[in-house]
Amino acid sequence: MIKNINDFRNVFFIGVAGVGMSAITQYLKGIGKNVSGSDRYFLPETYNKTKTQLENEGILCFLQDGSGITENTDLIVVSTAIEDTVFEVQKAKELGIPIIKRSELLSIIAKSKKTIAVAGTSGKSTTSAMLFQILLDAQLEPSIISGAGLTSIIKQGKIGNAAVGKGDWLIIEADESDGSVVQYEPEIGMLLNIDKDHQEIDELIELFTIFKNNTKSLFVVNQSNTLAKSLSANPKNDFGFEDENAGFSAENFQQNGFHLSFEVLNQKFAMNSIGRHSVENATAAIAVAHQIGVDLRICAESLSKYEGIYRRHQILGQKNGVWVIDDYAHNPAKCAASIKACQPLADKVIAWFQPHGYGPTRFLRKDFVEEISDALRPQDEIWMSEIFYAGGTAVKDISANDLIEDIKKKGKNAHFVEDRNNLLEVLKPELKEGTVLLLMGARDPSLEEFCKDLFEKL
Repeated sequence: MIKNINDFRNVFFIGVAGVGMSAITQYLKGIGKNVSGSDRYFLPETYNKTKTQLENEGILCFLQDGSGITENTDLIVVSTAIEDTVFEVQKAKELGIPIIKRSELLSIIAKSKKTIAVAGTSGKSTTSAMLFQILLDAQLEPSIISGAGLTSIIKQGKIGNAAVGKGDWLIIEADESDGSVVQYEPEIGMLLNIDKDHQEIDELIELFTIFKNNTKSLFVVNQSNTLAKSLSANPKNDFGFEDENAGFSAENFQQNGFHLSFEVLNQKFAMNSIGRHSVENATAAIAVAHQIGVDLRICAESLSKYEGIYRRHQILGQKNGVWVIDDYAHNPAKCAASIKACQPLADKVIAWFQPHGYGPTRFLRKDFVEEISDALRPQDEIWMSEIFYAGGTAVKDISANDLIEDIKKKGKNAHFVEDRNNLLEVLKPELKEGTVLLLMGARDPSLEEFCKDLFEKL
């Protein structure tokens, strides 16, 4: 039974290219473990960027054919997407090698450090990255295991979603989507928001309540989110947006183009980002950093240099008077927030969204329709392409066009282009000067190249 970080040395990841898996592999390699893995996206004699980046870190990568699993393997790690029918899982069982979920391993890692666990249905990666940058600039030498690449680390040629520091603090994301948030026992717990995503609200409340009870010393919530606020331990420790109940409240918010300014406890802050949600995330990071001893002035200096994270309102550029922005938004609240954040930038926002997973789309259909419809101004448009299918046994009984037809019934400008490769050709007449083209979607590893290619052809 694997219960401690010292209980294994040779670890193999099935599905190693996934963003959550690759982060843990890099962290473990950074603390001296022998790490290897396979992925179905690794193909013979075919270049794979993630594979190359992992190999550059000393992580051995194999085809998903079982060749990387041997009698010397101490531990097998699988993501929630890996089914028991996968050949490598069967081989591991035959060899008697312990198999654990990614989240179980992350909870074991978290017990070995003073951990700050960032939870909530939106903003975990952004807030984790902001907090990491602040602690780094405060000379605390933190570590991070994140769900997205930090631009500052990506610039070093790395994937960017993990870093090993010499200090005591480790920042992780506590995920509610698979229920694993209840496994963590952090020194500090942070709850950004509670919105319907993978589970019903009452289930989410139950999960986050357990997370709160598992937190050892400091629990910080968003006083400006009604459901998160209900789990507050002490409002003085909490953050909020223009909220007098919060000990750390963002005041005097202004957005000028891609530049934000606000104040917390009379300290002025300025950042290159967009949207109220970005300010809420920043204030969450400020609240935690200050309560572990970081001066507000250092927080401000750090956030002024914050470079963002991969595919979170990533500005691809401007052509012919049209700004193109790539974003990871994938649940109803995130899509709505992303659209609203772009509206101060232009007279018209054209948003495109590729839903992921037939189950999640079916579960959230009504919420997608309501949230996106409410976010759209009369002149804005929403476009969708067909649902991304990652394989497995999903029942394909819903289409993205079903959401589009529902949004049309609400009197909004909504359009369906089944094959996203036809999107630009159909969209071009709509892309006039003074427009923002917002591209949204998650889980599909080809989205980054699709968005970049679309921008190049604009």
